[in-house]
Amino acid sequence: MNLNEMLKQKDITKYELSKTSGVSFSTLSEITTGKSKIKNCTGETLYKLAKALNVQIEELLAESMENRPEFEWFKSEVCHRVKREGDLEFIINVLQSCEIRELYNKKWYPESLYLLAMVDYLSRENDLPNCSDYNDIRELRMQNVMYPAGVLVKCSAFGDERFKQESVENAIPEFIRHNIVEAEVRNVC
Repeated sequence: MNLNEMLKQKDITKYELSKTSGVSFSTLSEITTGKSKIKNCTGETLYKLAKALNVQIEELLAESMENRPEFEWFKSEVCHRVKREGDLEFIINVLQSCEIRELYNKKWYPESLYLLAMVDYLSRENDLPNCSDYNDIRELRMQNVMYPAGVLVKCSAFGDERFKQESVENAIPEFIRHNIVEAEVRNVC
């Protein structure tokens, strides 16, 4: 949870937090607007904020300290998990762990949509019904089409945008529904 969410949850304004914590209003404004990162604050500032909000310093830093992998790496890891675990075990593990919802709640939308698309694709391949717990997310799409890195490199190398259109035409329906172009999830090394 970031500082804005904490303020909203505790029904406290930046001004009130500034007064109770002793941290300047301008510092709080820079943190809440993203101009400054909370992980770059001094220990004293973190201590004052944590004390005023009645939270641990770790809670203030948790979201900013999380390492988000590159999307291509994430996709590769998901495909390797499917290969390692097998379709059914993968589906069960993802659904039991609530990974899709956790990624979505962290606002990691490409990752949550990719994982949901993978579960839906594997469910279709194995004649299983879709899990209705994710119907709200299932309706969402990325604002811009997300192409695999290989397609983008090919377009750049040959100066030909037709590779993008071909990749969309060959995309797995469960992925393209979310504006994610994916045609091969099984052929991983």
